[in-house]
Amino acid sequence: MPPFHEGADDVIEILNIVPLQGSGGIVAPSCEAAVALAVAEINGGDGILGREVRVTTVDGGREPAEVAQEVSALLATGMIDAITGWHISAVRRAVAHAADARVPYLFATIHEDLPDEPPGVLMVGESPAGNVLPAMDWLYRQFGTRRWAIIGNDYIWPRTTARAVRAAYPGAVTLERYLPLGTEDFATFLDDPRLDRVDGIVLLLVGMDAVRFNQQFAQTGRAAYQVRVSPAIDETVLLAAGPAANENLYVASAFFPDRVGDPDRLVRYHRMHGRFAPALTFFSNTSYEAIHLIGSMARTLGSLEVPRMRAALADGLMLETPSGGKVFRGDRAERADGMIARAEGVQLRVLDDLAN
Repeated sequence: MPPFHEGADDVIEILNIVPLQGSGGIVAPSCEAAVALAVAEINGGDGILGREVRVTTVDGGREPAEVAQEVSALLATGMIDAITGWHISAVRRAVAHAADARVPYLFATIHEDLPDEPPGVLMVGESPAGNVLPAMDWLYRQFGTRRWAIIGNDYIWPRTTARAVRAAYPGAVTLERYLPLGTEDFATFLDDPRLDRVDGIVLLLVGMDAVRFNQQFAQTGRAAYQVRVSPAIDETVLLAAGPAANENLYVASAFFPDRVGDPDRLVRYHRMHGRFAPALTFFSNTSYEAIHLIGSMARTLGSLEVPRMRAALADGLMLETPSGGKVFRGDRAERADGMIARAEGVQLRVLDDLAN
């Protein structure tokens, strides 16, 4: 590592917002470990703009207003240069308004493709058109899956994603229900007689809610003949649910770690964190990519100033990542073909590319 100076002006400070509690808390260890690898790799070179990178973790598992209040207080110090993290869209909206475009905010997970994101926000992950919709097309081609139920948590991303599903497949959704984060009993959905008429379930639950749902769904015996598809399940969720809960479960994403253009990433990850590290999943892989994107943006633009970032994004901005070049335009990545994977025990096996 080069000899960085010790003054506050010689540090790039990044806030990493991840849930340390609640339904999404099970993904935090993997995300933090992936971020640590990215930071070590950047600091092993020239840092960002010649400055050492440091990361402060903010608990994104609290109420959105509480997270936003802490972020606002940290930004008021003038010592924060960027924000990133894996967290729900309700937290993103609150934090984006609190940040008020003072620093770049790279949202490092799937999103709902809304047109009114506040300035300074950059979407790293995919929208429904890049994950769940082409995955549903693929399942129809493979298995003739036509009729669907939707189960989701009750906040922005699940409801907006479901709206995209209904628009793409008019009349195909037979049953739709949204439940609070932290729901433990899904009987009202699983006992609904309309569920008997569907071929598959679009699963828009987060973290432990998805774990509990999959366990209860499998106990009904439906997993043998009804598929589930989700863009929001990773290997951590599979492990927590157990192999018996994961039959006929499919996941769509563009960020599977074993399919990135960086074949040594898993080797470097385990060299740093050991054999028993949390799995490097597609959630944490996006967090890793987002940290490197902050560095790439700084190198390309010569700064992390939001006005310069927005001006460049208006025309389209190519940023290099460890996985290769990625084009951003406006406030999000240009759509790339995703992949579909099937759960096999507590692992995900990529089956096919998804043409958008």
